[in-house]
Amino acid sequence: MSWAARVGNIELAERLLTTSASSATAYSRTDNQLSAFMSSALAKYEDFLVKNVSTITSVESTLRSITWFLPGRFKDAELASEALSALLNVTNLYHDTLLAKIIQNDPKWKPILPLPLHTRYTRAWCNKDNIYKWVARALELIRFTQLLIEMGMRRKLSDKNRWRGIVFIEAVKITRRPLVSPPIPERDLDPASLPPSSIHSSPTLAPTPPPSSPPATPDHLKNNHVPLEPNSLMLTPPPPDRSDTSVEDYLLPKALTTSSVRPSLQLIHPFTSIKDWIAEVVYIIRPLIYVTVLRTNTHRDRALVTAFTLDLLSRSLRRAPSSSPSVEHDEYAARDRDLAWYLLRGSVWDLYTRPRLESLVEKTAQVPLLGLIGAVVKDWVPLIDEYYYYTAL
Repeated sequence: MSWAARVGNIELAERLLTTSASSATAYSRTDNQLSAFMSSALAKYEDFLVKNVSTITSVESTLRSITWFLPGRFKDAELASEALSALLNVTNLYHDTLLAKIIQNDPKWKPILPLPLHTRYTRAWCNKDNIYKWVARALELIRFTQLLIEMGMRRKLSDKNRWRGIVFIEAVKITRRPLVSPPIPERDLDPASLPPSSIHSSPTLAPTPPPSSPPATPDHLKNNHVPLEPNSLMLTPPPPDRSDTSVEDYLLPKALTTSSVRPSLQLIHPFTSIKDWIAEVVYIIRPLIYVTVLRTNTHRDRALVTAFTLDLLSRSLRRAPSSSPSVEHDEYAARDRDLAWYLLRGSVWDLYTRPRLESLVEKTAQVPLLGLIGAVVKDWVPLIDEYYYYTAL
């Protein structure tokens, strides 16, 4: 090879290296610009959200109401309804996280009512353990989207693979924490009730400086020096036969309980016996056993009897909660109410609940308001037969 050819190859290699370096710089610059744009857009959205919380709450409620009327209106309407519902739930989860940050950044904010015990307990665990926080959020995302995922699997996969996917989802969900459902704090305040100092500051934007001077007195009140006349109701003495029971009835619900003063992480007593653990493990793995039996057997009654037996077994083995309000007491009460869902499963649904429900819908079809509700129920009835997660355990 001649000397000129070698020099040409060296120059070509230098050009390639320069071009690749400039391309890498351009890609890096594009990525930085994209990330900066996303951060700015997110910050602006959060700022818009906290300044219009009452409007956004009403919009969320309106869209959630629409999801009840979509099934049966057009082809794949139930898929659109569930996609909208899942999007709203995920958005609400993000909004709740944002509102929690706003409250934490405002040292002057105090709740009007005491926080629910469930909120105190789950928030304490989320603040203590990051792994718990992210696992709990992942489980909530699965709960919000599990029906939408099943609808997609029913349209794209065979029935056998669809049930495999449902079994996999239930296997992931057994990682939940005992005696806590849902595993993250729920929205425990009205966003419109936030004070102005909280509403006008976003967690991702620079905080708004406080006003330099107090608000001025309105002009129509500057010369108001005339005292108000006393009200006649304030001068009237109370009736002589009035007792103090009304005062006691008012103060008694506001009295502090042991749960009110107990540390947040100790609101649920740890299990002390193997019987307590067996009861809780049986309850947690019950949905996985139910879908496994339902997938491998053609008779739905066997799976229904198995799940109901496990429910009763867990209920008989669990420890008795305290009579005072507690996280454990509320959880057990919710589990007892969930037993009513068995009316929508298996032969109980086919032979008892569905015929009576359809008969009731037909009888109320001509009644103005009840007829509208009956039409909505009639559109939802076929979905209970087609999808597992409409009446899942």
